[in-house]
Amino acid sequence: MENTPQSGIDGRAQRQSRPGTIARRIHGWSWQAFPIGMGTGAVYVTLSGLKDHSDTLSKIETIFYGLNIALFFLNTITLAIQAIVFPRQALRLIKDPVKGVFVPLVVLSFATIIIGTINYAFPLGNVTADFIYGLFWVYVTFAIFTCFPMLMIWFNNPHDINKFTPAYAFLIFPMMLVGVVSFNVLKVMSPTDTRAIGVLLTGYFFQGLGFFMTFFYLFIYVLRVMTTGFLDGHQANGAFVACGPPGFTALALINLADHAREILPYHGHISEKAGEIWYAASIMGALMLYGLAIFFFVFGILPYWFKLHKHLNEILGCWALTFPNVGWISTTRALADIFSLQGLYTLHFVMTVLMCGTWLVLIILTFMAFWKGLIFKSAPEDVVKDKMPLPPKEVDVEKGPDTHSH
Repeated sequence: MENTPQSGIDGRAQRQSRPGTIARRIHGWSWQAFPIGMGTGAVYVTLSGLKDHSDTLSKIETIFYGLNIALFFLNTITLAIQAIVFPRQALRLIKDPVKGVFVPLVVLSFATIIIGTINYAFPLGNVTADFIYGLFWVYVTFAIFTCFPMLMIWFNNPHDINKFTPAYAFLIFPMMLVGVVSFNVLKVMSPTDTRAIGVLLTGYFFQGLGFFMTFFYLFIYVLRVMTTGFLDGHQANGAFVACGPPGFTALALINLADHAREILPYHGHISEKAGEIWYAASIMGALMLYGLAIFFFVFGILPYWFKLHKHLNEILGCWALTFPNVGWISTTRALADIFSLQGLYTLHFVMTVLMCGTWLVLIILTFMAFWKGLIFKSAPEDVVKDKMPLPPKEVDVEKGPDTHSH
């Protein structure tokens, strides 16, 4: 059959309208990219807690810190371009009942950068304590104005308890992590500074808010497991998110109370022994939460290999193996210092090595999935459809457009 001139024109038009690789990548980018940076941040946070700390190790941590910043800007800029070029896709991702829960992870990724800045940039004099103090309030504001809108979107729709996953708690995580950010900020602030009281109390306030809200999610998770059995497929990764709330809360309680021992007595608040009482009570509570975090870790790891679908296109969910476990791993080091237990030092070292090994495996598999186009790449027809203008509203030919006479 001979090609007509019209068919040739249609063929050329179709080829010209076919989107390029960059357009497909930008359209296919999602908020699930931020766990990669958070997993990178998890490496230098756990490494920084090692008992035997050399200069070489500090340089390695600094490299991971720089890589985390690069990933943060890559994800942020790409999603910003997506919102400008493909606004319908950007809005679709935010309203998606599954992918939408990853939106608050941009705030968590920012938290890991603040912690890294305190550990690596501040000692070198690259930033000041006032700058860190400003970052703290930027983070608190960022967390509030990200979490509440996403919570409104999520709670505005019904959810099936038989498909519930702890990953839904990501909607609260940024506010829960305020306590962790606050005790890191207090490291560079003098206890005599009156602003330290505000940072301390804000940390406790949001840690309590995040602690109880995320625990409501964990209760539903346990109920779901009782109803349907262990999570399977890509949801099996979400089981490790359950380690986050008890682990990070235990870590925040110990460190916030440690700073309270100096801050509260100096300013004469409550009583002379208030700080010591808070510290003693926090260690007891943290120890119990630490046990719960380890339980959830074991609860997730034992059936993991048998329940997980070994598909490379689901690799992004596997990054949940990293950052949710940072809380209880770092708490292990804190408890080892408090009780001088060599066994806990050893456990912390082993888990840090496993964290680094897990990151290495995941970054290789993620790169392979990216290279093969299994992640962060939309189908050409999806890109073309979102580039097309919205269809005009139908108009009644006889009556014309709907108008109101005055």
